[in-house]
Amino acid sequence: MDRYHARRQRLRKQLRAAQVESLLVTNFTNVTYLTGFSGDDSYLLVNPSDEVLITDPRYTEQLSVECPDLRLVVRKPGTSMIDGIVRACQAAKIRRLGIESESMTVGLRDRIADRIPRVDIVPLEPLVERQRSIKDAQEVAAIRRAIAVAESAFTVMRSRIDLGQTEQQFANALESDMRSKGAKGASFDPIVAAGPRSALPHARATSATLGESGFLLVDWGADVEHYKSDLTRVLVTGKIPPKLERIYRVVLKAQRAAIAAIRPQARCEDVDCAARSVIEEAGFGSRFGHGLGHGIGLDIHELPRFSRRSQEVLEPGMVVTVEPGIYLPGWGGVRIEDDVLVTKAGCEVLTHLPNDWEDAFAIPA
Repeated sequence: MDRYHARRQRLRKQLRAAQVESLLVTNFTNVTYLTGFSGDDSYLLVNPSDEVLITDPRYTEQLSVECPDLRLVVRKPGTSMIDGIVRACQAAKIRRLGIESESMTVGLRDRIADRIPRVDIVPLEPLVERQRSIKDAQEVAAIRRAIAVAESAFTVMRSRIDLGQTEQQFANALESDMRSKGAKGASFDPIVAAGPRSALPHARATSATLGESGFLLVDWGADVEHYKSDLTRVLVTGKIPPKLERIYRVVLKAQRAAIAAIRPQARCEDVDCAARSVIEEAGFGSRFGHGLGHGIGLDIHELPRFSRRSQEVLEPGMVVTVEPGIYLPGWGGVRIEDDVLVTKAGCEVLTHLPNDWEDAFAIPA
Protein backbone atom coordinates (compact mmCIF):
# COMPACT_ATOMS: atom_id res chain seq x y z
CA MET A 1 0.00 0.00 0.00
CA ASP A 2 1.58 3.31 -1.06
CA ARG A 3 1.55 6.37 1.16
CA TYR A 4 -1.23 8.11 -0.79
CA HIS A 5 -3.54 5.10 -0.69
CA ALA A 6 -2.91 4.81 3.05
CA ARG A 7 -3.84 8.47 3.52
CA ARG A 8 -7.10 8.03 1.63
CA GLN A 9 -7.92 4.96 3.70
CA ARG A 10 -7.45 6.94 6.92
CA LEU A 11 -9.69 9.63 5.49
CA ARG A 12 -12.41 7.07 4.69
CA LYS A 13 -12.51 6.03 8.33
CA GLN A 14 -13.10 9.66 9.27
CA LEU A 15 -15.86 9.95 6.67
CA ARG A 16 -17.65 6.94 8.08
CA ALA A 17 -17.45 8.49 11.53
CA ALA A 18 -18.94 11.71 10.09
CA GLN A 19 -21.73 9.63 8.48
CA VAL A 20 -21.07 10.78 4.92
CA GLU A 21 -20.40 8.54 1.95
CA SER A 22 -17.97 10.72 0.05
CA LEU A 23 -15.86 13.86 0.32
CA LEU A 24 -15.28 16.36 -2.46
CA VAL A 25 -11.75 17.65 -1.85
CA THR A 26 -11.49 21.17 -3.28
CA ASN A 27 -8.37 22.38 -1.48
CA PHE A 28 -5.63 21.84 -4.08
CA THR A 29 -2.98 21.22 -1.41
CA ASN A 30 -5.18 18.51 0.09
CA VAL A 31 -5.50 16.94 -3.38
CA THR A 32 -1.71 16.85 -3.60
CA TYR A 33 -1.46 15.28 -0.14
CA LEU A 34 -3.95 12.54 -0.98
CA THR A 35 -2.75 11.71 -4.51
CA GLY A 36 0.75 13.04 -5.22
CA PHE A 37 -0.61 15.18 -8.08
CA SER A 38 1.32 18.45 -8.06
CA GLY A 39 -0.97 20.46 -10.35
CA ASP A 40 -4.01 22.52 -9.46
CA ASP A 41 -7.51 23.28 -10.79
CA SER A 42 -8.53 19.69 -10.00
CA TYR A 43 -10.83 18.18 -7.38
CA LEU A 44 -10.75 14.75 -5.79
CA LEU A 45 -13.90 12.79 -4.99
CA VAL A 46 -13.16 10.21 -2.30
CA ASN A 47 -15.84 7.48 -2.21
CA PRO A 48 -16.23 4.49 0.14
CA SER A 49 -14.24 2.12 -2.09
CA ASP A 50 -12.55 4.27 -4.72
CA GLU A 51 -11.65 7.80 -5.72
CA VAL A 52 -11.75 9.88 -8.87
CA LEU A 53 -9.87 13.02 -9.84
CA ILE A 54 -11.94 15.62 -11.66
CA THR A 55 -9.60 17.53 -13.94
CA ASP A 56 -9.16 18.91 -17.47
CA PRO A 57 -7.08 17.98 -20.53
CA ARG A 58 -4.14 20.18 -19.54
CA TYR A 59 -3.14 17.69 -16.86
CA THR A 60 -3.75 14.28 -18.40
CA GLU A 61 -0.11 13.74 -19.38
CA GLN A 62 1.15 14.98 -16.01
CA LEU A 63 -1.32 12.72 -14.20
CA SER A 64 -0.23 9.70 -16.22
CA VAL A 65 3.25 10.20 -14.75
CA GLU A 66 2.42 11.32 -11.20
CA CYS A 67 -0.71 9.26 -10.55
CA PRO A 68 -0.87 6.49 -13.17
CA ASP A 69 -3.44 4.41 -11.26
CA LEU A 70 -5.82 7.25 -10.41
CA ARG A 71 -9.22 7.16 -12.13
CA LEU A 72 -10.02 10.41 -13.94
CA VAL A 73 -13.04 12.39 -15.00
CA VAL A 74 -11.64 14.77 -17.62
CA ARG A 75 -13.98 17.60 -18.46
CA LYS A 76 -14.28 18.37 -22.15
CA PRO A 77 -13.46 21.77 -23.61
CA GLY A 78 -16.45 24.06 -23.25
CA THR A 79 -17.73 22.33 -20.12
CA SER A 80 -17.22 23.41 -16.52
CA MET A 81 -15.81 21.74 -13.44
CA ILE A 82 -19.38 21.57 -12.15
CA ASP A 83 -20.19 19.24 -15.04
CA GLY A 84 -17.35 16.95 -14.00
CA ILE A 85 -18.40 17.03 -10.34
CA VAL A 86 -22.00 16.17 -11.21
CA ARG A 87 -20.91 13.39 -13.54
CA ALA A 88 -18.65 11.84 -10.87
CA CYS A 89 -21.25 12.13 -8.10
CA GLN A 90 -24.00 10.61 -10.21
CA ALA A 91 -21.77 7.73 -11.28
CA ALA A 92 -21.00 6.98 -7.61
CA LYS A 93 -24.72 7.24 -6.67
CA ILE A 94 -23.91 9.51 -3.75
CA ARG A 95 -26.66 10.47 -1.29
CA ARG A 96 -24.62 12.40 1.31
CA LEU A 97 -21.66 14.40 0.04
CA GLY A 98 -19.14 15.92 2.41
CA ILE A 99 -17.51 19.19 1.40
CA GLU A 100 -14.48 21.05 2.74
CA SER A 101 -16.16 23.96 4.45
CA GLU A 102 -12.82 25.74 4.97
CA SER A 103 -12.04 25.92 1.24
CA MET A 104 -15.24 25.63 -0.79
CA THR A 105 -16.92 28.90 -1.71
CA VAL A 106 -20.61 29.46 -1.07
CA GLY A 107 -21.05 29.98 -4.80
CA LEU A 108 -19.58 26.59 -5.70
CA ARG A 109 -21.62 24.87 -3.01
CA ASP A 110 -24.83 26.44 -4.32
CA ARG A 111 -24.08 25.52 -7.94
CA ILE A 112 -23.46 21.91 -6.98
CA ALA A 113 -26.67 21.82 -4.92
CA ASP A 114 -28.65 23.20 -7.88
CA ARG A 115 -27.35 20.47 -10.18
CA ILE A 116 -27.77 17.51 -7.79
CA PRO A 117 -30.67 18.58 -5.55
CA ARG A 118 -31.33 15.06 -4.20
CA VAL A 119 -27.85 14.84 -2.67
CA ASP A 120 -27.41 16.09 0.89
CA ILE A 121 -24.38 18.37 1.05
CA VAL A 122 -22.67 18.22 4.44
CA PRO A 123 -20.04 20.81 5.46
CA LEU A 124 -17.20 19.07 7.32
CA GLU A 125 -14.44 20.26 9.60
CA PRO A 126 -10.88 20.23 8.17
CA LEU A 127 -10.35 16.45 8.17
CA VAL A 128 -7.50 16.35 5.68
CA GLU A 129 -5.73 19.30 7.27
CA ARG A 130 -5.77 17.52 10.63
CA GLN A 131 -4.34 14.41 9.05
CA ARG A 132 -1.67 16.55 7.37
CA SER A 133 -0.62 18.02 10.73
CA ILE A 134 1.10 14.73 11.66
CA LYS A 135 3.99 14.12 9.30
CA ASP A 136 5.34 10.72 8.30
CA ALA A 137 9.06 9.99 8.03
CA GLN A 138 9.24 10.99 4.36
CA GLU A 139 7.58 14.32 5.06
CA VAL A 140 9.90 15.07 7.97
CA ALA A 141 12.87 14.22 5.75
CA ALA A 142 11.62 16.65 3.09
CA ILE A 143 11.22 19.40 5.69
CA ARG A 144 14.75 18.72 6.92
CA ARG A 145 16.01 19.18 3.36
CA ALA A 146 14.03 22.43 3.03
CA ILE A 147 15.61 23.68 6.25
CA ALA A 148 19.10 22.68 5.12
CA VAL A 149 18.72 24.57 1.83
CA ALA A 150 17.38 27.68 3.60
CA GLU A 151 20.18 27.64 6.15
CA SER A 152 22.88 27.13 3.54
CA ALA A 153 21.62 30.02 1.41
CA PHE A 154 21.37 32.33 4.42
CA THR A 155 24.91 31.45 5.50
CA VAL A 156 26.20 32.38 2.06
CA MET A 157 24.27 35.67 2.02
CA ARG A 158 25.47 36.58 5.49
CA SER A 159 29.12 35.92 4.58
CA ARG A 160 28.98 38.39 1.69
CA ILE A 161 26.51 40.92 3.05
CA ASP A 162 26.73 44.31 1.34
CA LEU A 163 25.31 47.16 3.39
CA GLY A 164 24.74 49.08 0.17
CA GLN A 165 22.26 46.42 -1.00
CA THR A 166 18.56 47.15 -0.77
CA GLU A 167 16.21 44.94 1.18
CA GLN A 168 14.70 43.78 -2.11
CA GLN A 169 18.09 42.95 -3.63
CA PHE A 170 18.98 40.88 -0.56
CA ALA A 171 15.64 39.07 -0.71
CA ASN A 172 16.03 38.34 -4.43
CA ALA A 173 19.58 37.05 -3.99
CA LEU A 174 18.54 34.87 -1.05
CA GLU A 175 15.77 33.25 -3.08
CA SER A 176 18.07 32.81 -6.08
CA ASP A 177 20.65 31.05 -3.92
CA MET A 178 17.99 28.72 -2.50
CA ARG A 179 16.93 27.83 -6.04
CA SER A 180 20.55 27.15 -7.00
CA LYS A 181 20.74 24.70 -4.11
CA GLY A 182 17.71 22.71 -5.24
CA ALA A 183 14.68 24.58 -3.94
CA LYS A 184 11.58 25.01 -6.06
CA GLY A 185 11.61 28.55 -4.72
CA ALA A 186 11.05 30.42 -1.49
CA SER A 187 8.35 29.21 0.90
CA PHE A 188 7.00 32.79 0.76
CA ASP A 189 8.32 36.20 -0.27
CA PRO A 190 11.30 36.68 2.07
CA ILE A 191 10.83 39.36 4.72
CA VAL A 192 13.90 41.59 4.82
CA ALA A 193 13.39 44.60 7.07
CA ALA A 194 16.03 47.02 8.28
CA GLY A 195 15.75 48.95 11.53
CA PRO A 196 12.34 50.55 12.16
CA ARG A 197 10.68 48.50 9.39
CA SER A 198 11.36 45.33 11.37
CA ALA A 199 8.54 46.43 13.69
CA LEU A 200 6.21 45.20 10.92
CA PRO A 201 5.86 41.42 11.44
CA HIS A 202 5.03 40.92 7.75
CA ALA A 203 7.12 43.69 6.25
CA ARG A 204 7.68 43.65 2.51
CA ALA A 205 11.22 44.17 1.21
CA THR A 206 11.73 47.69 -0.13
CA SER A 207 14.41 49.89 -1.70
CA ALA A 208 15.77 50.80 1.75
CA THR A 209 19.42 49.85 2.09
CA LEU A 210 20.66 47.35 4.64
CA GLY A 211 23.08 49.87 6.12
CA GLU A 212 20.47 52.53 6.89
CA SER A 213 19.99 51.10 10.41
CA GLY A 214 22.05 49.10 12.83
CA PHE A 215 20.18 45.83 12.45
CA LEU A 216 18.20 43.73 10.04
CA LEU A 217 15.42 41.13 10.41
CA VAL A 218 15.26 38.32 7.85
CA ASP A 219 12.36 35.83 7.72
CA TRP A 220 12.71 33.26 4.95
CA GLY A 221 12.28 29.62 3.98
CA ALA A 222 12.78 27.18 1.13
CA ASP A 223 10.27 25.03 -0.76
CA VAL A 224 11.86 21.64 -1.42
CA GLU A 225 9.81 18.76 -2.85
CA HIS A 226 6.68 20.84 -2.03
CA TYR A 227 7.55 21.00 1.70
CA LYS A 228 8.37 24.28 3.40
CA SER A 229 10.81 25.61 5.98
CA ASP A 230 10.41 28.86 7.92
CA LEU A 231 13.17 30.65 9.86
CA THR A 232 13.85 34.14 11.22
CA ARG A 233 17.10 35.73 12.34
CA VAL A 234 18.16 39.23 13.35
CA LEU A 235 21.52 40.49 12.11
CA VAL A 236 23.45 43.36 13.66
CA THR A 237 24.86 45.34 10.74
CA GLY A 238 26.40 48.37 12.42
CA LYS A 239 26.52 50.24 15.70
CA ILE A 240 24.33 48.38 18.18
CA PRO A 241 21.15 50.40 18.75
CA PRO A 242 20.25 50.97 22.42
CA LYS A 243 17.84 48.30 23.74
CA LEU A 244 18.63 45.80 20.98
CA GLU A 245 20.67 43.39 23.08
CA ARG A 246 18.17 43.50 25.96
CA ILE A 247 15.17 42.87 23.70
CA TYR A 248 17.01 40.16 21.78
CA ARG A 249 17.84 38.28 24.96
CA VAL A 250 14.22 38.50 26.17
CA VAL A 251 12.93 37.07 22.88
CA LEU A 252 15.54 34.31 22.92
CA LYS A 253 14.65 33.41 26.52
CA ALA A 254 10.96 33.28 25.52
CA GLN A 255 11.69 31.01 22.58
CA ARG A 256 13.70 28.60 24.67
CA ALA A 257 10.99 28.48 27.33
CA ALA A 258 8.44 27.56 24.66
CA ILE A 259 10.64 24.88 23.11
CA ALA A 260 11.16 23.37 26.55
CA ALA A 261 7.36 23.09 26.89
CA ILE A 262 6.88 21.19 23.62
CA ARG A 263 6.02 17.53 24.15
CA PRO A 264 3.22 15.10 23.22
CA GLN A 265 -0.14 16.03 24.76
CA ALA A 266 0.99 19.57 25.59
CA ARG A 267 -1.71 22.11 24.83
CA CYS A 268 -0.81 24.74 22.27
CA GLU A 269 -2.08 27.52 24.53
CA ASP A 270 0.31 26.36 27.27
CA VAL A 271 3.31 26.44 24.92
CA ASP A 272 2.27 29.92 23.79
CA CYS A 273 1.95 30.96 27.43
CA ALA A 274 5.44 29.71 28.23
CA ALA A 275 6.90 32.24 25.79
CA ARG A 276 4.36 35.00 26.35
CA SER A 277 4.86 35.04 30.13
CA VAL A 278 8.60 35.69 29.66
CA ILE A 279 7.88 38.66 27.41
CA GLU A 280 5.17 39.96 29.72
CA GLU A 281 7.45 39.74 32.75
CA ALA A 282 10.02 41.83 30.88
CA GLY A 283 7.40 44.52 30.32
CA PHE A 284 6.80 43.96 26.60
CA GLY A 285 3.57 41.92 26.70
CA SER A 286 1.62 44.42 24.60
CA ARG A 287 4.36 44.32 21.96
CA PHE A 288 3.95 40.62 21.18
CA GLY A 289 0.78 40.73 19.16
CA HIS A 290 0.75 37.46 17.21
CA GLY A 291 0.59 33.77 18.04
CA LEU A 292 3.77 31.93 18.94
CA GLY A 293 3.85 29.80 15.80
CA HIS A 294 2.16 27.32 13.51
CA GLY A 295 2.55 24.02 11.75
CA ILE A 296 4.47 23.79 8.49
CA GLY A 297 4.42 21.24 5.69
CA LEU A 298 2.94 21.44 2.21
CA ASP A 299 1.67 24.88 3.24
CA ILE A 300 3.65 27.47 5.14
CA HIS A 301 0.80 27.82 7.65
CA GLU A 302 -0.80 24.57 8.78
CA LEU A 303 -2.30 23.04 11.88
CA PRO A 304 -1.60 23.18 14.75
CA ARG A 305 -1.44 26.84 15.75
CA PHE A 306 0.05 28.29 18.90
CA SER A 307 -2.02 31.03 20.47
CA ARG A 308 -3.25 32.03 23.89
CA ARG A 309 -6.65 30.45 23.12
CA SER A 310 -5.66 27.32 21.16
CA GLN A 311 -7.00 24.11 22.70
CA GLU A 312 -5.15 21.94 20.18
CA VAL A 313 -2.91 19.23 21.61
CA LEU A 314 0.53 18.38 20.25
CA GLU A 315 1.19 14.90 18.87
CA PRO A 316 4.38 13.16 17.69
CA GLY A 317 5.07 13.95 14.04
CA MET A 318 3.88 17.55 14.14
CA VAL A 319 6.38 20.10 12.85
CA VAL A 320 5.87 23.61 14.20
CA THR A 321 7.52 27.00 14.17
CA VAL A 322 8.41 28.75 17.43
CA GLU A 323 8.68 32.47 16.71
CA PRO A 324 8.15 34.90 19.59
CA GLY A 325 8.75 38.57 18.87
CA ILE A 326 8.78 42.06 20.33
CA TYR A 327 7.86 44.99 18.05
CA LEU A 328 8.33 48.66 18.93
CA PRO A 329 6.86 51.07 16.34
CA GLY A 330 9.38 53.64 15.20
CA TRP A 331 12.30 51.63 16.59
CA GLY A 332 12.10 48.11 15.17
CA GLY A 333 11.39 44.52 16.08
CA VAL A 334 13.11 41.31 17.06
CA ARG A 335 11.80 37.85 16.15
CA ILE A 336 13.66 34.56 16.44
CA GLU A 337 12.16 31.56 14.68
CA ASP A 338 13.09 27.89 14.47
CA ASP A 339 11.32 24.76 13.21
CA VAL A 340 10.65 22.04 15.78
CA LEU A 341 9.53 18.40 15.47
CA VAL A 342 7.34 16.93 18.20
CA THR A 343 8.78 13.51 19.09
CA LYS A 344 7.56 10.68 21.29
CA ALA A 345 9.96 11.78 24.01
CA GLY A 346 9.60 15.55 23.68
CA CYS A 347 10.86 17.55 20.73
CA GLU A 348 13.76 18.08 18.34
CA VAL A 349 14.85 21.45 17.00
CA LEU A 350 15.32 20.83 13.29
CA THR A 351 17.08 24.09 12.49
CA HIS A 352 20.80 24.35 13.13
CA LEU A 353 21.65 28.03 12.64
CA PRO A 354 22.91 29.33 16.01
CA ASN A 355 20.83 32.10 17.56
CA ASP A 356 22.75 33.33 20.61
CA TRP A 357 23.23 37.09 20.85
CA GLU A 358 26.87 36.68 19.85
CA ASP A 359 25.71 34.94 16.66
CA ALA A 360 23.62 37.91 15.55
CA PHE A 361 26.53 39.96 14.24
CA ALA A 362 26.58 40.00 10.44
CA ILE A 363 29.97 41.71 10.63
CA PRO A 364 32.12 40.47 13.54
CA ALA A 365 32.10 42.94 16.43
